Amino acid sequence: MSELTPLDPELVADVLSKHPFVNVEGVCNLRDLGMIPVADGEHLTRSGFMYRSGELSRITQHGEEQFHALGITTIFDLRSDAEIAKYDTATPQMKGINVSRTPVFEKKDYSPERMAQRFQLYASGKTEAFMQLYSEILDAGGPAFGAILRHVRDSPHDAFLFHCTAGKDRTGVAAALLLLLAGASSDAISADYALTRIGREPMRPIILSRLALEPLFASDPTAAHNLLSSREETMQAFIMMLDKRYGGVKEYVRRTCGLTDQDMVIIRQNLLTPIP
Repeated sequence: MSELTPLDPELVADVLSKHPFVNVEGVCNLRDLGMIPVADGEHLTRSGFMYRSGELSRITQHGEEQFHALGITTIFDLRSDAEIAKYDTATPQMKGINVSRTPVFEKKDYSPERMAQRFQLYASGKTEAFMQLYSEILDAGGPAFGAILRHVRDSPHDAFLFHCTAGKDRTGVAAALLLLLAGASSDAISADYALTRIGREPMRPIILSRLALEPLFASDPTAAHNLLSSREETMQAFIMMLDKRYGGVKEYVRRTCGLTDQDMVIIRQNLLTPIP
């Protein structure tokens, strides 16, 4: 099915009502990264600890109350200053919740729309195009991803959320790093990545209206189709690239995020809970 074709509303509503999706008023593509099996066969990732989503500028007062009920204490915003300003989508301040500005790219506008304009290959939808983008995210994202990992290391009782604009590319890379450190399989990580196809559906009209303002997408709807894709094979290819080009998740975290092997042991422990 085309990424531009609306999904069956009943299907979307049914999937969004169930784990791993979490319904918070004004927030799109919000998922709990808990209950994912890991390699030792004895543990799952913890529920109610790490969350991923799209941007939060539309969260309502009730949504903020729901965040408090979830126990979320810290939000990591992975977006650039330029894209926040362009769309006027700053994350609002919320009482009792620390909003940490941790951009993957400090100044450049690396919103999905701009990335597709910079990389015609990306708009082609080819796997190597996404690998080019995701490699740049890895190269630039050490400080941002390191901040998230240090939170896991130091604050295991404080639930946190990380997000970008759509909750797909930068957020997807961050989620993959966390789940790889936890010991989740590439299949499980790829399945989580692909859920963005359904998770972003309520924001479809807004996403398409933004894309329609970009000449590249106005003239070539297929480019928008490819831009919005979140296929399992893309994440599988990313994990293979991480192993081949960066020496695997642990080597990446050591070299680029500045964390030690002992840090990673603690992080893994804090991400897991025994299977009941």
